[in-house]
Amino acid sequence: MTAVTLPPARRLRRLAVLPAAALLGLLALAPPAAAQRANRVAAVVNGDVVTLQEVESRRRLLALTAGITGDTGGRANDQILRLLIDERLRTQEVARRRIPVTDQDIANAVGDIENRNGLPPGGLRDNLRRANIDPRVLYDQIRAQIGWNRLLRTQLGSQANISQAEIDEYVNAARARTGQPEFLVSEIYIPVSNPGQEPEVQRFVADIIVRLRQGAPFPMVATQFSQAQTALLGGDLGWIQPDRLDPEVAAIVRQMPEGAVSNPIRVPGGFVIVTLRQKRIAGRDMATLLTLRQAFFPFEGQVNPAAPTAQQLRQVDRAQQLSESARSCEAIETAARGGPRPPDPGQVRLETVNPPELRDLLGSLPVGRPSQPIISPDGVMVIAVCARETRNLAEITPEQARERLLRERVELISRQVLRDLQRRAQIDIRNEPAAPREAPAAGQPQRRG
Repeated sequence: MTAVTLPPARRLRRLAVLPAAALLGLLALAPPAAAQRANRVAAVVNGDVVTLQEVESRRRLLALTAGITGDTGGRANDQILRLLIDERLRTQEVARRRIPVTDQDIANAVGDIENRNGLPPGGLRDNLRRANIDPRVLYDQIRAQIGWNRLLRTQLGSQANISQAEIDEYVNAARARTGQPEFLVSEIYIPVSNPGQEPEVQRFVADIIVRLRQGAPFPMVATQFSQAQTALLGGDLGWIQPDRLDPEVAAIVRQMPEGAVSNPIRVPGGFVIVTLRQKRIAGRDMATLLTLRQAFFPFEGQVNPAAPTAQQLRQVDRAQQLSESARSCEAIETAARGGPRPPDPGQVRLETVNPPELRDLLGSLPVGRPSQPIISPDGVMVIAVCARETRNLAEITPEQARERLLRERVELISRQVLRDLQRRAQIDIRNEPAAPREAPAAGQPQRRG
């Protein structure tokens, strides 16, 4: 968040407004293909048709999030068709087993994506529509991911029940590594279904890495491309020790600087792209954690401090009145209801807050007392600190241990179930976007979670 403390409204003209955090940039996209071509059949998967229109819609969605342009469109379309075929196999199996996925499940997942990418509620849908992309393209993909994850957890059966002994062993092993390095890593996993496709897939992965290094948001790209179970989490593996990564990945992560995006890493079954977000020493990560409430009053258009509009002055007055009258976090939450941003932004680590002026403000603000209005180009905000605690974040909890063990088991069974579906499937590729290809082959080595 970029902001400065705001004096009373009558002094607004003298404020220096800092730039707001940049949202996802909209890309110049090529116009859609002609209707006749778009309706042609690209593939038939167990009787279900995948059209060129679906391939094109997904390509344009990927263009928005990953920066794919016309020069890589052929490779993108080839890869997208293969992803759509596998996605259709998963969706068919989810439907066959009657695994429910509700509209609320989709809404919750979209909200998580928006939070990870700094978008306001509804911001992702608005970005898609401005780029002339039907939001259902993304919603269908998310529905398939959620359904597949639930199916896999039912497939685990008794293995889904992590015993207390297993949890204790995991926690004790983590404590034994105190003093050793561990890494906060996100991943994108792209499978190689057919050995003959490996050079093409590697070129495609290299294209994506270029876009990531040019600023494409890693969580959005992971949600779109990754075939790992971390896709809905934006590729987030959390804090992880090297011995729980593929050896090939661990060797690279140990050498990476923070913020770097790796080159393609060949692992059993495909390629991995990782980004190293942070490093720390296991067992030692003291942090100040804040629970906040915020009320945001949006401006109509960006503010010009030298010439604010009447609407902008009214919003500043509202924020000033709230700052002077509120006596609790509940009052801030009440004032925020119905606004464009959620009252609860989630727990915040003080040390990571930027700019420094805002970090100093949150560090010194008395608990339960509202801040002075904070202005940004698109609105004005009042914040209250509801709780402040110091915690060692490097101490793994039993719940975290259980979730990580379960995720690893789900990742293993995912590869197995998909290969079985591929072996049994009838896949007829009628008109693959670039050049004719064989149906994905099964039986590739599986990858550890």
